[in-house]
Amino acid sequence: MTSKNKSFVADLAAGMEPAATSPVERQSRLGVGVLGSRTNRLADLASGAVVDIPQELVDPARCRIWERHNRDYAALNEERCADLIETIVAQGKQEFPAIVRRVTGDPDHDYEVISGARRHWTVSWLRANNYPDIRYLIEIRSLTDEQAFRVSDLENRAREDLTDVERARDYLKALDFYYSGKQKAMAQRLNQSEAWLSRYLDLARLPNELMIAFPDPFELKISHVGTLKPILKPDDSRARVLAEASRLARARAEGETNVPVTVPDILRALVAAAASEPRRNAASKAPPKKTGSPEGVFLSGAGVLLLRVEKKDRKGISVTLFPKSGGSRAEAETAMQKLLDQHWPK
Repeated sequence: MTSKNKSFVADLAAGMEPAATSPVERQSRLGVGVLGSRTNRLADLASGAVVDIPQELVDPARCRIWERHNRDYAALNEERCADLIETIVAQGKQEFPAIVRRVTGDPDHDYEVISGARRHWTVSWLRANNYPDIRYLIEIRSLTDEQAFRVSDLENRAREDLTDVERARDYLKALDFYYSGKQKAMAQRLNQSEAWLSRYLDLARLPNELMIAFPDPFELKISHVGTLKPILKPDDSRARVLAEASRLARARAEGETNVPVTVPDILRALVAAAASEPRRNAASKAPPKKTGSPEGVFLSGAGVLLLRVEKKDRKGISVTLFPKSGGSRAEAETAMQKLLDQHWPK
């Protein structure tokens, strides 16, 4: 006999006990019975102590991807989803549900995927590749667009498979869609600092003319913004950087050898281009334009900014350190030692 049936029988038997049974004891027995458990469950739902969110197993073809989803669905492929494919095949099912909301007026779809595009792609791929019985596990919620954005962001923020570039572009779109361009309001809703959000927005705003320098732009991270943003600010430096980006993309397309392909190497090439001064007319008496001295930029092995020389004069130099850029202290100490050797010989 199951525990639920035992409780039910116990309650029935309690009705035939002598009248000496106290009301308190009687109420205690009802509290653990089938009807009592159901009543308690409904009370918990009504009070908000428990949230009843339905889950279903569905055909992924009946689910469409939300047009404002932060995942670049077109960029998904077997390689990017290999770990998830392996996990679902090993377990025989999708373990964590995707978050969806119902749609109306669309005869081809019943749900819209708010978070779970990668799971949607994987299940769809498996169904088309020898696993037709695997279904898409969904959790159905009622959400506004702004709520959907925050739910999707919160679930994906800790996922390593969502790149910084994808997240940054999603934030930039959301800034206007939901927060009227007010960065402070958006940061508050995301429960993050403005500085944190600003770094993502800066990454999303990097021009396409620069992004072509990288074989896979999705490898860029917010830690690289500190290297790229300063060399794009002065007009003359920006022009040289974009010209170098174009040259790198063209050389790679033409199959040239010795073309940098890793993010750190490409960043170094762009920084070097920014630091190279154009030839000046000897007859010109105009002083060179101050650009923040890109030649004084020191990068880590991963290509993130460690320190930058801001100003040099007869009295000394001014240096800015970037302890939160993603570099290590050891790398910063090495860069500082190089700077000392340049300006303060032993």
